[in-house]
Amino acid sequence: MTTTVNMHDAKAQLAKLIEALENGAESEIGIARDGRPAVKLVPVGEAAKRERELAFLAGKYPLIDLDPSLFMDADIASMFLGEGK
Repeated sequence: MTTTVNMHDAKAQLAKLIEALENGAESEIGIARDGRPAVKLVPVGEAAKRERELAFLAGKYPLIDLDPSLFMDADIASMFLGEGK
């Protein structure tokens, strides 16, 4: 069943209408101008969502050693790591 709203209400409640489509409360929403159907809002299908590719750079760069002694001097390392003084 299509819910129909007039143009003025659609402008005022656009975010609410989109949320109803996204969460499945409505399958489509018609928007009327002067009482006559003008357009239909429908949710975008799942296929339009793009999957994120994780770890696409895995193995392309060598791992670095994050031992603080290799990239900090002793005073800075002691401030961050709480050692010494």
